[in-house]
Amino acid sequence: MKAWSKQQIRWGLMAFATFWMLVVVPLSAAAAPYAAMVMDARSGEVVHARNADTRLHPASLTKMMTLYIVFEAVENGEIDLDTMVTISQHAASEPPSKLGLRAGQKIQLRYLIRAAAVKSANDAATALGEAIEGSEASFARRMNRTAKAMGMTRTTFKNAHGLTESGHLSTARDMTILGRHVFYDYPDYYNLFSRITADAGGRTVYHTNRKLLRSYRGADGIKTGYTRAAGFNLVASAERGGKRVIATVFGGQSTASRNAKVAELLDLGFNRTPTRVALHRPQPPAYMGKVSNGAPGAYGKTVRLATAAAVKRSLRPQARRLAEEAPVLLAAKDDIEQAVLAAQQASPAVSPVAKPAVEAAARNDSQLAQGAAAATPRLPRVNPEPRPADLVLASAQEPASDPIQEVVTRVSTSGGRNWGINVGRYPSEYQARKILLQTALNEITTLDGSLRKVVKRPTGFDANFMGMSRETADLACRRLQAKKVTCFMIEPGGGA
Repeated sequence: MKAWSKQQIRWGLMAFATFWMLVVVPLSAAAAPYAAMVMDARSGEVVHARNADTRLHPASLTKMMTLYIVFEAVENGEIDLDTMVTISQHAASEPPSKLGLRAGQKIQLRYLIRAAAVKSANDAATALGEAIEGSEASFARRMNRTAKAMGMTRTTFKNAHGLTESGHLSTARDMTILGRHVFYDYPDYYNLFSRITADAGGRTVYHTNRKLLRSYRGADGIKTGYTRAAGFNLVASAERGGKRVIATVFGGQSTASRNAKVAELLDLGFNRTPTRVALHRPQPPAYMGKVSNGAPGAYGKTVRLATAAAVKRSLRPQARRLAEEAPVLLAAKDDIEQAVLAAQQASPAVSPVAKPAVEAAARNDSQLAQGAAAATPRLPRVNPEPRPADLVLASAQEPASDPIQEVVTRVSTSGGRNWGINVGRYPSEYQARKILLQTALNEITTLDGSLRKVVKRPTGFDANFMGMSRETADLACRRLQAKKVTCFMIEPGGGA
């Protein structure tokens, strides 16, 4: 065999390097085309889009949908955060990134959630899908049903983790829509995506996107993804000055270049979006649960089916039946005329100009009353119980010598809406009122109907929401705290 000279070896290596640069590198780059989208999360308005509807490999961005369905299952009672999940051989054999779970191992559901959200562990994602639906294939079908209900029209899921699989595709637009749903539909869980580290069952895991979370002011999630076919993907969300922007990138060339591009897109979003904008939350998809013909779930819990066939009887209350010989309802005509006459006598005289209008209104009311009386069914006359002789009104009570006499006052019927929440203390009343308005707009679901109240203190002005039930106040605080807004509850009598 003829020996190769050093010169020939050198030329051979150069030829191979040339082939690699001209053929292999372009092919790998072509496998991960670039796509991007920027959205104002408050309104859903698109700020920037490039190749946003091109179907590409989402990689671990898939886990946003996996976790969304897990949150949905927990909130609807399909499974509990403390449920012990047995790891299957299929889940344990998933390639990295992984938590290192072993077949037959038992681990709480909450730790699988943390591993999938923070470390992007593939074995944890598969185990979550199997825990909810019994198999990864069934879980993928549920992922697709949920995606369709969200309006993700160009997405097809084949697995729970996002590793490359034929037909497992999505778009920058669809993943931005999904990220927005994760933020608004499950705010109590959203803080998972901003944790730099987390305890995953005795093992500390580190966030796959901790560099951007630490370097970009206001960034608090959401999910990274990488495979050779997908490139470096990221859906990021950040909040500054009351604005929230979501930016999505597909096909980044490296972690550093992807993070730099996402930071550039987030800056673009904050620069282009208005400060004041009406909040339009996305409509959560209808809960469909586990479609298994009513069979018990994987862990023995019967799952409610969201189908019309599951409704066996109406829960609408039945109308009260009237007695057959109920007395005839007296016509209201005479009562109305007497009331008008009494009002005229008790009030100042009606001017000649207004008198015809008053008389016409009385005639109209009388005619309406006659018609209503003719069409009204017979109802029993209910007379109020006479007032006990030993009770007097508070307004009529005078200092009395009789110590036994009692005073009756009206009992509050507010339904326990005497709780409140505090969202901070500010140096001026103007700043406190401004924060109250911004908070009310950003958390309209739980704060709707509450009273905005500024209380002056020696060290500043407290911004409070009052007139809430204890449950509503607790929910509002938890939702605000998930958005990193300072909040604590105010007990009855503590908000003055």
